[in-house]
Amino acid sequence: MTARNTGSLWRRMILIAAVWIGLLLAGGGYALDRVLVSAVTRNFDDQLEYVLNTLIFTSEIDPAGEVVFNREPADQRFLEPNSGLYWQVSAPKHEPFISRSLWDRQLAYGGSHADRGVHAYDSKQFREERLRVVERDAKIPGSPVRWRFQVAQSRDGLDAQIDALRRTLVRSFALLGLGLVSLAALQTFYGLWPLRRVREEIARMRAGLASRISGRMPREVAPLVEELNALVEHNEVQAEEARRHAGNLAHALKTPLTVITNAAAAGAPDLPETVIREARTMRRQVDHHLARARAVGRRITGQSRTPIWPSVESVERAVRRLYPNVRIDTDGPRDLVAHIERQDLDEIVGNLVENAAKYGGGSVFVTMSAQMGFVEVMVEDDGAGIPAADRVRIFDRGVRLDSGKPGTGLGLAIVRDVVEIYGGTVTLEESEDLGGLLVRLRLPAASGPPSA
Repeated sequence: MTARNTGSLWRRMILIAAVWIGLLLAGGGYALDRVLVSAVTRNFDDQLEYVLNTLIFTSEIDPAGEVVFNREPADQRFLEPNSGLYWQVSAPKHEPFISRSLWDRQLAYGGSHADRGVHAYDSKQFREERLRVVERDAKIPGSPVRWRFQVAQSRDGLDAQIDALRRTLVRSFALLGLGLVSLAALQTFYGLWPLRRVREEIARMRAGLASRISGRMPREVAPLVEELNALVEHNEVQAEEARRHAGNLAHALKTPLTVITNAAAAGAPDLPETVIREARTMRRQVDHHLARARAVGRRITGQSRTPIWPSVESVERAVRRLYPNVRIDTDGPRDLVAHIERQDLDEIVGNLVENAAKYGGGSVFVTMSAQMGFVEVMVEDDGAGIPAADRVRIFDRGVRLDSGKPGTGLGLAIVRDVVEIYGGTVTLEESEDLGGLLVRLRLPAASGPPSA
């Protein structure tokens, strides 16, 4: 199945970096534009205010009660009509005193408010030009009224400075943004380069040119490479185990099939009995290998977690129905959880408890405990036990020490194989309390919630 493509990780990282850089530069550019425009405008107003104060300081009242200057302003633009620099002195019930540059025009004078301090503002009172006006009310000695002094200048020069400043800002920030995005792209490309190496190594493995991902990797990528190598090794182990099981099954079936073939070819009189006997042998072998295959398959699906106590309780109820005269006692913590599938745990514990009930003297004791990273289950009975010399041989397929009771001799062999698949152990000992056999089962302990 082809993996679903969700887009390029490289492009996604560049897009995020570009958007973030753009937002930061836009915000920073706007703030810097406000600061610089305010500074340029303030400097422009300061120059007009200087002229305004000069007019106030050089003004006096003539005998007719009108304002006159004892010294004319030095800037020649005040003498040129429509030069863009103007002054005016106004008061209620007095004719405005204007600069020659105003010619036949006058600055708007709002007498309804008082400008005790310097007041700067933009004005559109002249249709052909926008003005920057600075004004202030002042009282001149010898005059009972307050006079409004105004100095105005065309905004063309100020706007030209602001436009030049903004063009410089836009170009500088655009160049800075391009550089930052390019740096982010280079950083992303270089940072993701190890993933390209991992892809190339996996392609070499698939082509049969390598068995593992080799070479040094950054510390962020190294755990991924380690997990991939561990997965490859795990799959190799599973494949080898599957081949071995297939070979074992083929070898186990070969002998019964040969016996049946020879008996049929020779026309043996006991052919039906031979076929039935060998078919039972083949069935035992098939059951054994199917049990192993199921356990391996369930182990591959994930790290299962199964509580021990419910499994022991269910097995106890089932065995009681089969052997109503046998007493089964259980003891141990109820919170023990093992790394094993519930179906396999039920099969293992069921085999052990059923054997104890079948071959014991009527009493079975099941004890559960936690032992250094393992969950230990001990099944004891009061039967005759198994001699020490036979405790290893009993795990071989088809071996039965008591042929007087029904069975196939595959129970303990299946138990051992399934337990080993999960990384556990099973051993036979002598029970000190009951005097019979003690089976000690150890399974890897699991933490966290059990599997459903």
